[in-house]
Amino acid sequence: MRLVKYGVTLRRITENDLELLRNWRNSEQIKKFMHFREFITPEMQRKWFESVNNPDNYYYIIEYRENSIGLINEKNFDRTGTGTTESGIFIADENFSNSHVPVCASLILIEINLYWFNGKDSYIRILRDNYRSVNYNRQLGYVLCPGQEQVDNQLYVMTRKNFEIKTRKIIRAALRLSGGDSNLYIIMEKTDYNSGLAQAYENFFRNYPLKVDKKTDERGNTVFYYDMGIQDPVRPGKLDPGIEITPIIY
Repeated sequence: MRLVKYGVTLRRITENDLELLRNWRNSEQIKKFMHFREFITPEMQRKWFESVNNPDNYYYIIEYRENSIGLINEKNFDRTGTGTTESGIFIADENFSNSHVPVCASLILIEINLYWFNGKDSYIRILRDNYRSVNYNRQLGYVLCPGQEQVDNQLYVMTRKNFEIKTRKIIRAALRLSGGDSNLYIIMEKTDYNSGLAQAYENFFRNYPLKVDKKTDERGNTVFYYDMGIQDPVRPGKLDPGIEITPIIY
């Protein structure tokens, strides 16, 4: 399963990614920003994967121009109750830490939660001294939850209204930077049909209030897509003066 927009791809993790993810998480550059800092063994990594490899948890490798640069996730998705979810991200390839790619990855994940699945509040946890991540997530619309001021691993929440107010210019800039295609694509491969994940999505889209188009790509994969763009005219080219896409690190 892959999500594609802004020239960035989020690819759902598989067993083949476990060693790559384990090496990333055990590196000092990532571990220092994590609440859990113990050394992760192959057995621990596999046990973790088995606990999250289900329709309530989505962990994606962030890919850009054939480079795997980090991980982004949305976990504990409550579809039938509050509609809440908890997200996280880290960038392992330092060549992309200060690029627009992590920001675009975050936008993709938030948009699919809010608009495709009609999600409600989104939560994240950030270490209190991780100032760059705190600053960026506030730009996306996250605010510190009550009673978290003195907590080390602080909880933040973002509503749909806050996201739309805070990110209008950022989204417009991302669209221009990536060529103006405002469609958000979900690509289902044969393995997704074998696992039943794709059928679950198709059943959901049958009752979806908005029109989701469907096609087959050159590899025989099923592609669902929906125009998520801002209604203002979007023209490819340079960013408007004063509009920047601020990078997120961890």
